[in-house]
Amino acid sequence: MNPDEARVIVVDDAVDVAEAMAFALEADGYKVWIAHDGNEALALVAKHEPHCVLFDIDMPGIDGSELSKRLREAHGDDLILVAVTGWSDKDARVADAFARVDHYLRKPVDPAVLRKLLPPV
Repeated sequence: MNPDEARVIVVDDAVDVAEAMAFALEADGYKVWIAHDGNEALALVAKHEPHCVLFDIDMPGIDGSELSKRLREAHGDDLILVAVTGWSDKDARVADAFARVDHYLRKPVDPAVLRKLLPPV
């Protein structure tokens, strides 16, 4: 693993959304992996030690709220957590996840805004 690489995991059960976000990040020079559910995301985090995890809130199985909880318990503040959702922050799962994340963005995500939140490449 190259220590100079800025590594990001994108987690979204909507394949097209995950791929579009990953494509934009890769074009900016980030090393990116895609997960489509929380279990897959946890495995990728353990394997690739990313700097940042961007994740959707509404996913089947381990949703974004639970994923953020598990990532904080396992990694503390060593990971930048960015919640990405189209849901209102009035939703209980969204509000719960927002309490543990470093940033949150509304879908569709503006790549320029996202770049400001991530480690430089």
